[in-house]
Amino acid sequence: MNFTSLNETYGEPTVLAFSGLLVGWLFGFFAQRSKFCLRAAVVEFWHHQFGEKLSVWLLTFASAVIAIQGLIVMGDLDVSTARQIATRGSLSGALIGGLLFGAGMIMTRGCASRLLILSANGNLRALLSGLVFAVTVQATISGLLAPLRQWINALWMVEGGVQRSLLNGLPDGVGLVVGVVMGAVALWGFKHASHKAAWSVGGAFVGLSIAIGWGFTQLVAGASFEPIAIQSLSFSSPSAEWLMRALSTETAPKFGFDAGLLPGVFAGSLLASLWFGEFKFEGFQTENKLGHYLTGAVLMGFGAVSAGGCTVGAGMTGGVIFSNTAWLTLASIIFGAALSYKLLKS
Repeated sequence: MNFTSLNETYGEPTVLAFSGLLVGWLFGFFAQRSKFCLRAAVVEFWHHQFGEKLSVWLLTFASAVIAIQGLIVMGDLDVSTARQIATRGSLSGALIGGLLFGAGMIMTRGCASRLLILSANGNLRALLSGLVFAVTVQATISGLLAPLRQWINALWMVEGGVQRSLLNGLPDGVGLVVGVVMGAVALWGFKHASHKAAWSVGGAFVGLSIAIGWGFTQLVAGASFEPIAIQSLSFSSPSAEWLMRALSTETAPKFGFDAGLLPGVFAGSLLASLWFGEFKFEGFQTENKLGHYLTGAVLMGFGAVSAGGCTVGAGMTGGVIFSNTAWLTLASIIFGAALSYKLLKS
């Protein structure tokens, strides 16, 4: 595929948007089939189980790590300019934002990506939560909640560069080894799962979509005369982008990878749900749960922006390149989710 020719013919924004659409479709289809969900994995682990849900999540992460670290070792991918490595980061934002996101994830019964997947399956609870999430993200980026987010993030900053990489100073291939070990643990979990679903292996394709996102954006950037930041999947900023695009086309952000991502994920999940007969409209079963979902969506929106992304955008997309803030965000999300689950169930 000649990306130079594609850039010249259609322009970088269009090529990036189409790339996001394809990667999003892959993610959406296989995330729906494999039931990929960090919340479900945390709940399963909390009950001292190592079954299908935790194994799917680990397989997804392992597949992404192996693919990305393999490309880096072979010299085919350079992530030194990625925002998770090159720019200043906030450890306090990752810690506090991750905890808040984890709590919200439990209350809404899914992270940002899972809400989008469920919305495409007819879940109106997820759709409403996703809309509140998008509004909160925009308010946290540049609205009413921005000053609080800026104060939290400024508490503990870390400079950009190699010091943001957990692999800095370690031998080449360490990241690849970590991915292989995670993959082995995931396969062991499948072996001991009480219920084995054939589509669980789809988690590997969910992880590969994250790697493909990094690869596509680097190919487009490498064939362009304009500076283009390489990136992969994220669901917080794109949600705010589409909110602004829906409200006003004049002030909407320019098209890029993020613009194609959300429609692609929605389309992939919708196709999977229709194909396998799982599409069904669902609302709130009890009125008192509405406040639960809305509060959780607000916590997730604020937490995602403070932490630099959601479970996928910060935790996995940043985690596969071993950004220190990404791994701290992921750990904080898991701890915040486990603690919230315990408190809400007690």
